Amino acid sequence: IHPSLLPDYRGLNTHKRVLDDGVQLAGCTTHIMESELDSGQILVQATVPVLKDDTEDTLATRVLKMEHIIFPETLKRIATDEFRFDK
Repeated sequence: IHPSLLPDYRGLNTHKRVLDDGVQLAGCTTHIMESELDSGQILVQATVPVLKDDTEDTLATRVLKMEHIIFPETLKRIATDEFRFDK
């Protein structure tokens, strides 16, 4: 799971970069791990609005809540063969 809407904001400091860029939506992504950082097949994404008074911490808290939703959803969908995986 990654705390951004991949393929945007790969790597670290995602919330700071989102705020610095002034984007209106942030979020999180579950994806397949690959050797290249944060480059694997995207499985599930969820968004949160970026509020004008957000800090890295407040944004991270909202994104984390969505991570707790999409991670078990992703596992459920893997277990029920709802995904076709790239090779």
